[in-house]
Amino acid sequence: MRLTSTDADSALSVSPDGPPEAGPSSTPALANGHNGIVKGNGFAAPFANGNGRTPLVDGRRAERHSQAVARVSLPGTTLYDDSYVDREEFVRLVIQSLRDVGYIESASTLEAESGYTMETTDVSRFRQCILDADWDGAEDTLVRLGLTDDDGLWEAKFLISQQKYMELLEGRRTAEALQILRNELAPLSPDPEQLHSLASLLMCPDLGDLHHQAGWDGVDTSRRRLLSNLQRFIPSSVMIPQRRFSSLLDQAREYQQARCLYHNAPTNARTFSLYADHVCDPDAFPRVTTAILQVHEDEVWNLQWSHSGQYLATASKDKSAVIWRIDSDADPTTREYTVQFVLRDHRYQVGCVAWSLDDSILLTASENFIHMWNARSGVLIRVLDAHTDVVTALAWLPDGSGFISGGLDRKIILWDVDGKPRDTWGRTPIRVTDLAITPDFTKLVAIGMYDSVALPPTGNGAAPLEGAGGSAATPPAGPTANGNRPTENRIIVYDLVTKQLETSVKMEGELTSVKVSQDSRYALINRALDAVTVLSEIHLWEISTGRTVHKYTGHKQSRHVIRSGFGGVEGNFVVSGSEDGNVYIWHRDTGSLLETLPGHGSGSVNSVAWNPRNERMFASCSDDHTVRIWEAHPALLVGSGAATEERDLDVDGGGKGKGKSREHQWPEPGLGGASSAFGMAGTSRSL
Repeated sequence: MRLTSTDADSALSVSPDGPPEAGPSSTPALANGHNGIVKGNGFAAPFANGNGRTPLVDGRRAERHSQAVARVSLPGTTLYDDSYVDREEFVRLVIQSLRDVGYIESASTLEAESGYTMETTDVSRFRQCILDADWDGAEDTLVRLGLTDDDGLWEAKFLISQQKYMELLEGRRTAEALQILRNELAPLSPDPEQLHSLASLLMCPDLGDLHHQAGWDGVDTSRRRLLSNLQRFIPSSVMIPQRRFSSLLDQAREYQQARCLYHNAPTNARTFSLYADHVCDPDAFPRVTTAILQVHEDEVWNLQWSHSGQYLATASKDKSAVIWRIDSDADPTTREYTVQFVLRDHRYQVGCVAWSLDDSILLTASENFIHMWNARSGVLIRVLDAHTDVVTALAWLPDGSGFISGGLDRKIILWDVDGKPRDTWGRTPIRVTDLAITPDFTKLVAIGMYDSVALPPTGNGAAPLEGAGGSAATPPAGPTANGNRPTENRIIVYDLVTKQLETSVKMEGELTSVKVSQDSRYALINRALDAVTVLSEIHLWEISTGRTVHKYTGHKQSRHVIRSGFGGVEGNFVVSGSEDGNVYIWHRDTGSLLETLPGHGSGSVNSVAWNPRNERMFASCSDDHTVRIWEAHPALLVGSGAATEERDLDVDGGGKGKGKSREHQWPEPGLGGASSAFGMAGTSRSL
């Protein structure tokens, strides 16, 4: 909208009342570091839509300005001759952004020079009414701002009355609040449950309880939130949405990151610039082996990082689990890898490991037994034997109050942190091969085999291991694992609170692994097909709809349990082992196969896990008895020479030990293939 001559005069007038403020929520006068007042460029206080509490003069804001500015008249209406961007919209957004960060004088100058105002007097008045709790004035102004829709006007008035009600409750003016509830909220609310919830707040004994029950965070913050909520009822051309330019830049960043297949860096000022499009260097991606950890005497079947990212637990067919300590040194050429403990007190092969939330307890599963270990001393705390068949899954609750186990005996058991059974799901419709709990603590996702015939027990009372090991080879999967009996494989979802079955979906092929994304929206499911089928698939499955969103192909899985996972910043990648001895990495949202990483010996790569504290490190374990640590090329990580070392770690019977090193020359960044006499992995890219 353009300035009239009166607007221009007002915008160029000098305010005698001191420097203007940059935002409506600020109390002290802010002058962007000038006039003796220090201000952090608009970040000292939250601002709302670029207007401060500068006094109104004749209905308009008086801005400080030292001299008149001539209005510039430009041809056309777009920003450039070949642009589709409307010039007025662009300039008004710039004015808003300048005000938001505290450049009040610059914003005023741009208004005068361009002839465009950021907003009308009615918009400024409406905002000030909300921030000053002039509720009657706010309602009167709504209609003048173009809100003529009856439903919208009704909803906007309800939000204003609700704010009024909450502020009266906070001020302990209960009688007045009750009048608002009866005379304003009750006639406006069509939802009796919502009205009942508001009425129950009258009974809150103190402010702390009121804030907790209502999710109320005080007058100032709630008024700004109310202003934002009311914004959607007013045409955006009349009242520009708050921080609109910043929102557009965020959208541009998200778009660029989505197009960057190798995006694996946290978003900050160092990783995102307005001067150039965002592109991550593929050579900075973790695709080089920086260490080989070798203590296990047989196939390594599973592994999991501690929550701190400093320890790695591995499970093996050799009836042991190992806790490795990974030095935090960022330089992989000097980092130490130490065998902290070798946990040997298992009668059978170890198929699962799981860290407690504080990393103080490590769970291991060996056939139908669960072992609880003190992870800081290596001492066995107790052995749990509530399952009657192989335990195939262990998962700690997101709040750390206990853990859940699942097994081929169709049992899902909830345990407390001390290892005492707390609850059970009873007999489930599937023989559980894996399970996961959503981080939002609402769902339990389990996968497994649906059949009606129980497996004959083995000599120790447990069935041959399907999904966790128990044969002489890598844990089998697929029809051959259960004597060629036909099975139906299913994904099931339980409500974690009620334990009610919400979803049961059939999926072809035996399901061997499930992981849930950090936003609790998706489950990543490995599917083992029969040996004659060439194509294997990993499914990204949407939990709420029960549909497959993406499929990841290229790896091989038909006979063995393979466990995949999410990795990288924001879980941008899917990483999995394969029966061909390689590690495969896909871009999660596009399904593009980014890397095929050789290096492990013969046999399957059984499990992979991304370090939760280092987006550029993950680990893999294999039938070749080793664990590999994968990172970017060391020269790129530390900016040093290419020489580093390979570690082979040996321990004595005591359980602790340090690695011995051998000198090794790394391949140059960007070159594929194995270039080491010691068999260290290079890269083999598939795009």
